Parts: sequence; structure tokens; C-alpha cells
Amino acid sequence: MLSPNISRDLTDCSEFGNRSCPESFRSPGVRGVMYLLITAAFILTILGNLAIIVSISYFKQLHSPTNFLILSMAGTDFLMGFAIMPYSMVRSVENCWYFGMTFCKVHYSFDLMLCLASIFHLCSIAVDRFYAICHPLHYASTMTIAAIKQIVAVCWSVPAAFAFGLVFSEAYASGIEGYEMLVKCSSLCPIVFNKLWGAVLFTVGLFAPACIMMGIYVKIFTVSQRHTCELSQAHRHTKSDMKNEHSKNKDRKAAKTLSIVMLGFLICWFPCLFTVLIDPFLNFSTPLPLFDALNWLGYLNSFCNPLIYGFFYPWFRKTFKYILKGKIFNPHFRTTKILSED
Repeated sequence: MLSPNISRDLTDCSEFGNRSCPESFRSPGVRGVMYLLITAAFILTILGNLAIIVSISYFKQLHSPTNFLILSMAGTDFLMGFAIMPYSMVRSVENCWYFGMTFCKVHYSFDLMLCLASIFHLCSIAVDRFYAICHPLHYASTMTIAAIKQIVAVCWSVPAAFAFGLVFSEAYASGIEGYEMLVKCSSLCPIVFNKLWGAVLFTVGLFAPACIMMGIYVKIFTVSQRHTCELSQAHRHTKSDMKNEHSKNKDRKAAKTLSIVMLGFLICWFPCLFTVLIDPFLNFSTPLPLFDALNWLGYLNSFCNPLIYGFFYPWFRKTFKYILKGKIFNPHFRTTKILSED
């Protein structure tokens, strides 16, 4: 995402020249350091999410509805690192877009699509955990593999239709004074949102899903606390009771971990999307370096998710070691025990 300052009145191309870029204000040394740091960030993003994709795809014990949703979400983060961040790196460091306006729209459409797809996946995971913990008797019949495939299809297709339709129709720029001249004169890839679509994006892409997810997780933890209190008042447990409690404890831990993933998403993307919301009302006065920095904060969410999984999920640490040791090249290793019963 990118929102250049277009509040100035552009009547000709004298400030930019013909399809040129503003003069870079960074020294070669600073640009070199930026290239190094950003390259390291997107390579680690690619490798971390690829490890999640390989782990869940390869090991049969990890084939569960929740993990398939995590797998699909890791795909969005992988594509963010592989297809979006390298081009955004050149744009940010050089303060210029060298790849043409058509590819600018394609790039921006994928950028917006992957952002929305991530939060759609988070909503779906929240619903999955809600059924697992609050309605365990109906979970197996509700969250089937066929249902998960349909959910994943919606999580990808709806953001794709919204993002590509909005960007290529240029409805996002309707009524923005000076936008057409800026596109004509510069090579900045200047895609911005007007007041209407900025509000729609913030509401549909962040505010409403965040409210839904927080409501679901509050309900999950309320039910979990009630179950804990009920069990603590019992004097005896059968073996079956203890097994059910162990299963519920794992579900609660998974819900807690995924709520942290959701919190990380909100911390990373809220500043950028909130700026998209308010910038049209401030006459697009947000400085370009600030908006670019907020945009990269959002990108770093794709880097952080594998770190969260690695910190909270023992199975991911275990499978990551197996991948590094090359054990996944043994086809018989697919059925090895990954999840602990303790």
C-alpha cells in the first residue's frame, strides 16, 4: 500500500519532469543498509512461512481443520514475502516505481488482497476455535474437510475480487483532485483511497472483523473459565473425564496462541489502515516516508507469524528441526509422532 502526498496543486509536470521520479534524499550508504535489512526480512519471511507450509502439508498427524486454515494463512504470508516485499523494497529505498503503472496496479491489488485474506483467515480460525471449545459435540460434524475447503476458497476469492475490482476500476481515486496529473507526471505508483473507499476498507478489512474476532475470543475464554471452575469443584474424575479435560486444555492453548496471532495482526496493520482512513480527511498530508514506514510495519506481520508459532507451538519447533535435518525426504517419516499426548 502506498499513499503519496498529493495535496499540492499540480498543473504541469515541471516538478517531476516527464514520467520521472523525485530526487533521492538518501545517500548510497543508507540505501545499501536499507536493501540489506529489508532483503533479510523478506527472505526470513519466505523461509519461516515455507517451514509452516511444509510441516503441515507433510506430517499426517498435523492434518486437522485448524491446521489447514493455518496452512492457508501461511500461504498468504509466504506470498507477501515472495511477491510483494521485493518490489516494495525497491520502491521504498529508491523513492521511485520502475515497473510501470500496469504492474503497479497488479502489485497493489495483490498487496491489498493478501492483507484482506490474512484477516479473513483469522476470522475463520476464530470461528473454528469457537466451535471446538464452545460446541465440541458439533465440531466434528461442522468443521469437516469439505467445509474447510469452502472456507479457504472464500478467504481467497472474496479479497481477490474486492482488491482487483477496486484497483483496476480506479473507484478508489474518484474525486481526488490532482490524482490524474500525478499519475501522468510521476513514477511513484501513486494509488490512494478517497474518503468513501478508505472508510469501506478500514471497516470491512479491519474494524468489523476485529470486533467479531475479539467477541469470539472473549466468549471462548469465558466458557473456558467456566469449565475450569466446574472441574475444580469436582472431587473425582474418571479416566474419560481426564482425557476430555486434556483435550479441552489443548484447545484453550490453541485459542490463546491464535488470539496472540490476531493481536499481532492488529498491531502491525492498524496504523497503516487507520492512516488510509484519515488521510483523505487531512487532504492527503501524511508524509510519504511515514506512510511507507507504516506500510512496512504491516508487512512485518508476515515475518512475525512464524516466530509466534515457533514460540508457542512445540510441534512447529520439532518439525522445523526435522526439516533442517532433511528427514522429510524419507517418505516413511510422514507418519512420525509429532503431537505429544502429555
